[in-house]
This record gives sequence, C-alpha cells and structure tokens, in this order.
Amino acid sequence: MARLVFALNQSLDGYVDHMAFAPDPVLFRHFIDDVRGLSGTVYGRRMYEVMRYWDEDRSEWDEAERDYGAAWRSQPKWVVSRSLKSVGPNATLVNDDVEAAIRGLKARLDGEIEVSGPELAAGLAEMGLVDEYRLYLHPVVLGGGKPLFAGPRPRLRLVASDRIGEDVIRLTYVPAQ
Repeated sequence: MARLVFALNQSLDGYVDHMAFAPDPVLFRHFIDDVRGLSGTVYGRRMYEVMRYWDEDRSEWDEAERDYGAAWRSQPKWVVSRSLKSVGPNATLVNDDVEAAIRGLKARLDGEIEVSGPELAAGLAEMGLVDEYRLYLHPVVLGGGKPLFAGPRPRLRLVASDRIGEDVIRLTYVPAQ
C-alpha cells in the first residue's frame, strides 16, 4: 500500500511562492532523487499547470534541469481538476470522486505518492488520506501570499528534521493520533 506524502517548499512565515525562492544545487539534486523514487504525484490544477514547464527539454537547461525534467516526465501523474478537459503526457485526469480515486491509488500502488498543491493537500487531509508532511523551510520571509496550509491545520507530530544544503531544513510530520 502506498503512502501519500505532501511535500512543499515554504518561507519562514509559512507561505509558498515558487518565484520568490529557489532550491540551491544540493536541494535541487535532492528533489531530482526524490522524484525518481516516487510511485507518482497527485496534482491540483494550478500546481500541475506550473509543473508543465518540465514537459519538454529546453535548450537553456543545465544538466540538473535536464535530469529533473526527465525524472518528472517519467513519473505517472494524476491531476485533480473539474475545469481541465485534458492533461499532458503520462498524466490522468481525476475530475470526480477524488476520495475514491486516491484511496484506489494508495491501495493499488507501493511506495510513495506525492501530493502537490496546498488546497488539494488540505482537502485530502480532511479525508484522512495524507500520511506524511515534508516541509522544506527556506530562510526567506515573504510577508504574505499563498499559505502552505490552506484551510484547517491538521494536528501533527514531528518525526524527523534534516538539513539539506546550506540553508534549508526539512521537517517531517505525521498526523497525530
């Protein structure tokens, strides 16, 4: 049975904004290895549209970016959206009975399935489907924006903390029982 993991970068004050800060080379390599090891990723529409950047290699990419793009394209993706009519390569649209679809993925697959997108993660957490939270804390204060936790915050228990690269701390939590 697969575990559903919500992993996302955040500022010190709890906001997500992929344009405000970027991973250093060590953290980026960590993400490449992470994506390679996944059984797949569940995306909300907005996050999926951001990630479509990796659909095709770009001439200006360096080796690490090409590695990430290849890893991202190779992984199955499930996109939760009621507004999209189609999705890109290696992706499946989930537009109804999200809970049954995600429970089915967890039952059918082994390993880890990552969930990407704060609103989607909040909804899946309310359904009791998120097994682990990995918060990548960056030394940046944004002062506002999109919060990492959209909606009610689940009660969590810290199970690990790791320094990755020069400035980032990964905090790993599981739902408190």
